[in-house]
Parts: sequence; structure tokens; C-alpha cells
Amino acid sequence: MAHSDGTVTITVNGEHKRISAGLTLAQLATEMGLVVEKVAVERNLEVVPRSTLADVLVEDGDDIEIVHFVGGGDHPVAGGGDHVAPVTQDSWTVAGRTFRSRLIVGTGKYKDFAQNAAAVEASGAEIVTVAVRRVNVSDPNAPMLTDFIDPKRITYLPNTAGCFDAESAIRTLRLAREAGGWDLVKLEVLGEAKTLYPDMVETLRATEILANEGFLPMVYCVDDPIAAKRLENAGAVAIMPLGAPIGSGLGIQNRVTIRLIVEGAGVPVLVDAGVGSASDAAVAMELGCDGVLMNTAIAEAKDPVMMAAAMRAAVEAGRLSYRAGRMGMRRYADPSSPLAGLI
Repeated sequence: MAHSDGTVTITVNGEHKRISAGLTLAQLATEMGLVVEKVAVERNLEVVPRSTLADVLVEDGDDIEIVHFVGGGDHPVAGGGDHVAPVTQDSWTVAGRTFRSRLIVGTGKYKDFAQNAAAVEASGAEIVTVAVRRVNVSDPNAPMLTDFIDPKRITYLPNTAGCFDAESAIRTLRLAREAGGWDLVKLEVLGEAKTLYPDMVETLRATEILANEGFLPMVYCVDDPIAAKRLENAGAVAIMPLGAPIGSGLGIQNRVTIRLIVEGAGVPVLVDAGVGSASDAAVAMELGCDGVLMNTAIAEAKDPVMMAAAMRAAVEAGRLSYRAGRMGMRRYADPSSPLAGLI
């Protein structure tokens, strides 16, 4: 019901506003300086299809959330030359989608979007993870990630970073699908803030619900082969065990369980979290993983763009090493040169 002055009171992204009665959601977004095609809208906890935004009227007391994709924030590309050819021919597939690069990078912690975009270019990544966050209603002209990293060229992988229960993760990804149409998503449901370890009970529940709704969840999980198989059976299209706690840079702490997950999985396995250096990325690939996902290792390097190039080279080298098949380990020396015929 409108007030006597012809206005209604609503809440937009947690802020109370008075607006003219009779506005549609599309008109509201436009009046706020937002591009309708770049946002998703939730009205009273229900995602509103973008195709109907021009038809749905804003009513007094409505609670509206408007979100878009954010990063957590023309250098030479590493590699090139004949040695890269075997890697580029060695593609991998997840949920029916094929990629050449086995390195997925995050979009958080960079000093700005420009540096983020340069690091993505240097990494050779074809997939980037993006967070779903409220738009800045006080400054609708603030830069957006999509202005720097083209979602038509680079695959966006919406994630549920910061979600601590299945409900909030599911709600986030429903909005993400409306904002960009993506059904390939990264699911993470955290247990608590200190370790950012996944809550596997909530993760499994969210995986089942999302898979039943047509999502294709790539799932962050503990490095447990039993839990990994349960996620796969629940509908996960990729298993993403942590190498170490998120943002720790400790490297892969348990190679045995990662290897067991790889051997038992019928879907791609990617190490997610804990990588700190190029050697960590190479180890993950030598264990047989299909790829590596990282953010902090690149974003917090002294030179993020150079580190992105290093990570690209490491992933390629680790993959080639795995495909080549390493030599067997021996307890004692074995001379490279024959001993027969010595002077």
C-alpha cells in the first residue's frame, strides 16, 4: 500500500528506501543507475527471472536484493613454443565442457581489477571463480569485474565463498544462475571461520539439492576419498579436495589421500586451496589431478602477474611429467653410465 505522498518503503540490499509507487523492478534498477542485464534480483527471498523484471511491480515492504559478480577484486603470456603443443592437445572435460588450460584462478585479493585481468591473461586460465555479492547501490558506476574480464571469453565459475550452511549456498547459486545463466558452479560450504574447512554434512546436502535443480556443482571438500565418492554419487561433476587450508600457502599436505581420490573418482579431480608456490602446483598435477584452482598464491605474490605465468608453466610441467610416467624409486644408486669397459 502506497503512502499518502505516492511513495512506498522498501529495503534494497539492507538499506531502507522510499521510492515512487508503481515502479517495476526493472525501472527501480535503472533509476539506481544499474544495468539490468548485469544484475540478478531477489524479491522477498524469491529470485525474479530477468525476463519478468519489467513486469513485476515493487510493493510497499518489499525486501529486495540486487547482486552481481565481484572479484574477492597486457603482459606477455608465459609459455609458447613447441614444448606447449602436447599440453594444448591434452584437454580435459567437466560436465561436457572441454578446456585446454588446467589452471583455474580466483578473482579476489588483487589490488584492482586491471591487475586481476593481467594475471588471468598471464595464467592462460580459461575459467575464473567469481563471488556473488550485493551491488553497490550508493555507487552504481563503480567498476565491475565483467568490465575487465569478459565472460564471453573466460568462463565464470560462480562460487559460494563465505557460506556456512547449505541454505545460504543454494540461495547464492540460484541468484548466480539468474545473473549470468551459469549452471556450472563451485560449491563450498564452510564449517567455521578459523580454518575454513568444509562442513561435509552441509556440503553433501547442498550438492544433492543443487544437482536435482539442474546445477552442475564442482565441489570443494576435505581430502577424504570416502567423502569424495559420496559427493560424486550425489551429483558433483568435479571433486575439489583441499591441499591445505584456504589461503595458507602450505602446499599439499597429504599426497596419499589426494592420490586415492584421483584413483577412485569417475569425475575430474582438482586440488583447491593451499597452493603457495609453483612447485605445489606441479606436485598436484604429478599426482594425476585434472587441474589446480588457486587464488591467494597468485594475488598475494609480490608480482602477481609473474606468479600467474609461473603457475601456468608449473601446471603444464606437472601434467607432462604425469603423462610421461616417472622413473621408479630405488633404495640405492643406479649409475647412468655403464660400468663395463672402464679404463
